[in-house]
Amino acid sequence: MKLPSQKEFVRIYGEGKESLMRYRHLGEKFSRLYGQEQTEFFSAPGRMELLGNHTDHNGGKVIAASIDMDTIGAARPNGSQVIRIHSEGYEGEIRVDLSDLKEVERGHGTQALTAGLAEGIQRLGFRIGGFDAFLSSSVIAAAGVSSSASFEMLVCAIANHFFNEGAMDCVDYARAGQYAENVYWEKASGMMDQLACAVGGMILLDFQEKEKPVYRRMTYSARKAGYGVVIVNTGKGHADLGQEYSRIPLEMREAAYALGAERLCEAGLDDLLAAWGRIPSDRAFLRAMHFFRENDRVKEAQKAMEEGQTDRLLRLLNESGHSSWEWLQNCYCPEDCKGQKVALALALTRLFLDRIGDGACRVHGGGFAGVILCVLPLEAEDAYVDYMAGFMGRENIFPMEIRQIGAVKLPLEK
Repeated sequence: MKLPSQKEFVRIYGEGKESLMRYRHLGEKFSRLYGQEQTEFFSAPGRMELLGNHTDHNGGKVIAASIDMDTIGAARPNGSQVIRIHSEGYEGEIRVDLSDLKEVERGHGTQALTAGLAEGIQRLGFRIGGFDAFLSSSVIAAAGVSSSASFEMLVCAIANHFFNEGAMDCVDYARAGQYAENVYWEKASGMMDQLACAVGGMILLDFQEKEKPVYRRMTYSARKAGYGVVIVNTGKGHADLGQEYSRIPLEMREAAYALGAERLCEAGLDDLLAAWGRIPSDRAFLRAMHFFRENDRVKEAQKAMEEGQTDRLLRLLNESGHSSWEWLQNCYCPEDCKGQKVALALALTRLFLDRIGDGACRVHGGGFAGVILCVLPLEAEDAYVDYMAGFMGRENIFPMEIRQIGAVKLPLEK
């Protein structure tokens, strides 16, 4: 069996030995399951979001980056109209008949997501056929680092290579993923997660153009500035919180409608303040306030990064964290007000950062549960990991590296 080259592993992962073993295991499992000696290999990273919390779905701006956790797959066309996928660590096979997508049960499950991707790809004018795949993932599931978007972008990369001769771009991937989540998962998500996984590296995203978001790569490196990034998994997953996520864009749009707009990006903070009294929901008003101020923070953070002003960036990250907690209100679920693992992790982290007098922290991703993000001096990273391990367990603390390569097919050794 041919495997990707050592050079390719180093390009993506920064090392070759462990990655070679990981992909060899993947290929061997695929061969045993599907009886095919040769396969192609694919990878799609998870993502982290630095600024722009819950703004993408209302046409806002986001700074995000892909991370060094990924979903990898061995895949091969099977000449049929059936997609068959096995995922390591999960029982059973995901099986989707492309000729009968409407019969797939919606609302949950990877089968629904796969069917939605297939339909989304076709609605965009691209092709998809049956394929067999064996997947393995290091992306934390249901925790806010986009394990679902990583899976989606991997499937898009497979479809692009096997059935479209590379004609799909990252925005096409993201639109297919959003369609799958909106229609087949019934979750009102934007495209931020998908683009951050598809493009790779740190990127500035602008979602004002609804069907064609714009992204730009950024060269800023926290590590070169002397700072590390740590993600803490607070222990409660996202799987049962779809309604909480969906309420945020819906409430923001309620506020937008009161301003005579479809999305908040079409109005401004002064318009919102002038509409006091026309928005019956206080929470919708607060969430709209968060949108406008968060958008401004992203613009200021872009300048701070371009000018190498890390202190200014950390201030903005802390402000973003406070806004998410107080205005956006996505640090705990109102129906379970005694379960506040995200808020607790943030409070514990704030104690640590106050003691060292440096760094920033904020809720990460969709919120309500899952992970928080901490940026702190490299020399304090090990101490922070040990400190938080005492509360959350060492297995839930993840120092992060930014991965420069997005969703990709890995070329085989010649």
